[in-house]
Amino acid sequence: MPEVEFPAPVWRKSSHSGGGNDCVEVALFAERVGVRDSKNPDAGALSVSPRGWAGLLGAVGRA
Repeated sequence: MPEVEFPAPVWRKSSHSGGGNDCVEVALFAERVGVRDSKNPDAGALSVSPRGWAGLLGAVGRA
């Protein structure tokens, strides 16, 4: 079976982050949302469903 190459994810920070490395970065995949620490991007990423991501954003918005 031939190898399939996927494009590299495009990681982005919130426009509200203040420009420092004190936030998280997100990348959108076909059916997942990747979240990683902007200070240590090589440490790996958390993968959540779009529904889980929406729930997290809703919870943070109420905090």
